[in-house]
Amino acid sequence: MLKKGSRRAGSSRGGRIFSEENSVHKFSRIKNTNLLNDDDGIFNARNSPDQIFNNSNLSPPYNDPSSASPMEKSPWSSQRNINIAFEDNGDDLSPNVLMGSLVREEGHIYSLAASGDLLYTGSDSKNIRVWKNQREFSGFKSNSGLVKAIVISGERIFTGHQDGKVRVWKISSKDPTVHKRLGTLPTMKDYFKNSMKTSNFVEARRHKNAVWFKHYDAISCLSLSEDKTFLYSSSWDKTFKVWRISNSRCLESVIAHDDAVNSIVAGYDGLVFTGAADGTVKVWRRELQGKGTKHFFSQTLLKQECAVTAVAVNPDATVVYCGSSDGLVNFWEREKHMSHGGVLRGHKLAVLCLVTAGNLVFSGSADMGICVWRKMGSDHICLSLLTGHNGPVKCLAAEKEHESASTNERRWILYSGSLDKSVKMWRVSENAPPMAWKGCASSAPTAMPSSMPAAPSFSVQSRNIHDLPN
Repeated sequence: MLKKGSRRAGSSRGGRIFSEENSVHKFSRIKNTNLLNDDDGIFNARNSPDQIFNNSNLSPPYNDPSSASPMEKSPWSSQRNINIAFEDNGDDLSPNVLMGSLVREEGHIYSLAASGDLLYTGSDSKNIRVWKNQREFSGFKSNSGLVKAIVISGERIFTGHQDGKVRVWKISSKDPTVHKRLGTLPTMKDYFKNSMKTSNFVEARRHKNAVWFKHYDAISCLSLSEDKTFLYSSSWDKTFKVWRISNSRCLESVIAHDDAVNSIVAGYDGLVFTGAADGTVKVWRRELQGKGTKHFFSQTLLKQECAVTAVAVNPDATVVYCGSSDGLVNFWEREKHMSHGGVLRGHKLAVLCLVTAGNLVFSGSADMGICVWRKMGSDHICLSLLTGHNGPVKCLAAEKEHESASTNERRWILYSGSLDKSVKMWRVSENAPPMAWKGCASSAPTAMPSSMPAAPSFSVQSRNIHDLPN
């Protein structure tokens, strides 16, 4: 997850579904450039700035000069010039298709989580919407501002917010459309109990202290441990925190990076991977100590000038991927002692999100496209470029399709959330042939697949959400 942009765009609420409108960008923090950012419309100097787009490549109103960065050079305007020739071979028979769109005109989509036939979407409208069978099923609301991250563990839903809090929700046993808020991390009880001791305070900002177990800046990402015993939260405050799910206690706070932590993922064998605006990807090793945990720094996988914006681990826990503000996806192979495996080059602007499913890797970008990569041995090929969004692709989620065309074919439903206020659904097959292929993707291909043909959108019924206390 990245830090929001330098202008807060007003969101239109209610509205009709499936109308896709361009909207003013509102983005996330990426790199240390001494850029100014805002908090509820107030501009403050920060060490880790907002990301600003290279607007010259975008359609109106994204190329509005009034929304341009005051900095001549930012992570968004210093992308590598990867001159990829997009080849249209006229082949529209690919099994990868756009199934439809979910649109609720109330804000940009910042987070997604899929669980079975349910899809949770978070936006800057303070609302979390629940969709079932392509229809709006339910919803719940927090008064904290935009929803930066969503993860699901059984009947519990964890949401990370702009105010630095993690909120915990549970589906009502009497009515599956009702979600009750169980509490906030840290809990009020722990906060008051521990805030009485001065030893529990650390320096948060210059001349300002905060309790060590509370994030004092926006939550950027959430991740669950393999056994779903621990919840990890990363933040722009340069730390990640470890929470025991059973009792909602914060066990540890780790100062992980020199700048905003944009992504965290709990991997295998107690390893945790973090990516940050300081351009590094770090590996941490978890050890249980009594009733608590202790995370030790293990190694740095990547150190570069460009910010790391997304981190993901494949389902087999054999490959670690990271996306960067230069539009590249690096990967490392576990079987080769975490050696660098290569670079996937498919985007013209920053990679904003990554998700894995089976042998597939999906990368969403500020260039409004989604690259579908298939792992083949130690290499990757690009199956297709999914296009259809009118804004940057901010988040992705994937679920296995229950009904496949054949027993030998694995197909996935991919959800993509964008700053065009829409969520799109794609059907993607692992057996899909590359629509255009002239070499290995990790060897800088000379051609990329053509975009997918659009499918008609399906209708969605809207429901009122339940307004719950913050």
